[in-house]
Amino acid sequence: MKVLLINGSPRPHGCTFTALSEVAGALNAEGIETEIIQTGTGAVRDCIACRKCRELPNRCVFDDDIVNRIIAKAENADGFIFGSPVYYAHPSGRIISLLDRIFYAGSAVFANKPGAAVVSARRAGTTASLDVLNKYFTISRMPIVSSRYWNMVHGNTPEEVRQDEEGMQIMKILGQNMAWLLKCIAAGRQAGITPPEAEAVRMTNFIR
Repeated sequence: MKVLLINGSPRPHGCTFTALSEVAGALNAEGIETEIIQTGTGAVRDCIACRKCRELPNRCVFDDDIVNRIIAKAENADGFIFGSPVYYAHPSGRIISLLDRIFYAGSAVFANKPGAAVVSARRAGTTASLDVLNKYFTISRMPIVSSRYWNMVHGNTPEEVRQDEEGMQIMKILGQNMAWLLKCIAAGRQAGITPPEAEAVRMTNFIR
């Protein structure tokens, strides 16, 4: 079993990475393989609602950034953790652009696989940011993994984040809970329990 952890911060070894690394460590201790994907500092396109992805097999029509590479890796992953710093009480614009396209083009790749969001802030804006990120999971039929508190860490530097003992414990428990759920899903699959078949979407417009 494998979990992808996507770092939505431009800093490869900053506060968000520190939080994700703690989750990864807990997963590894439970025998779960992990990979932290750095989104880097290169340009990431916004979704332009062209809907060309509807003509492609779980891919975005734009192939000049990291989006399709993440979708390709997601095909062989069993769970996901998306991490983001908090900018103006909101997730980073980088991860929002990524997730808009990843989930619009490749939502079938994520369906029925557990997901969780992790946010990092100096002080505030964490719960608002978590609310934004969790909505990607709920619209994609993904079980959301929780910890013992909201999935957040506080600090202005990686060293300060490590001093956030409660935040570090939250990350550790999140990894343990993700590992537990993945093992439950695997055991259910072996027992012949499969996810419910997706129904055809019924669209209701409010303007008639």
